[in-house]
Amino acid sequence: MKNLLLITFVLLFSSFSINSFSQSKNKFGHINSSLLIGLMPERDAAEKALAQEAKSMEEELDRMKQELNKKYQEYLLKKDSLSTFVKQAKESELQDLQNRIETFQSTAQQQLQQKEQDLLKPIIDKYKKAITDVAKENGYTYIFDVGQGSSVLYFSEESKDIMPLVKAKLNIK
Repeated sequence: MKNLLLITFVLLFSSFSINSFSQSKNKFGHINSSLLIGLMPERDAAEKALAQEAKSMEEELDRMKQELNKKYQEYLLKKDSLSTFVKQAKESELQDLQNRIETFQSTAQQQLQQKEQDLLKPIIDKYKKAITDVAKENGYTYIFDVGQGSSVLYFSEESKDIMPLVKAKLNIK
């Protein structure tokens, strides 16, 4: 029984020693990826391309709305002189045009979101690679993103901000 107690004590003590030793080897860092992506020059080009795409879609939407307004004004002017069949055809045409506008708006919004994702993916891949490289080169065990919407609620001063290292890796001043 004494031997069993001694063995348990030794195993328990060595377990604590190993855990303490392994925990002391961990190196933690943090970075604000939202801030980093805002500093990357590629982000400006992506924003310009996205703005250009949005402007093009907005111009098309405005053209469609002007067409609807013009046809609606024409309909209002002639409404009383139209036969029931022609009146129904004009109303149907106006409703179809309104539906096309709504569909266009919805599709344009989805396409803009997809375009933004497509433009940001290479930028995100680039900064993730830089973070990984910096972490490996500097012996970090964990890097936490403390940017907007992060799940890190606390990080101690022992955690090192690796932003300067990643900016250097990406040649950002």
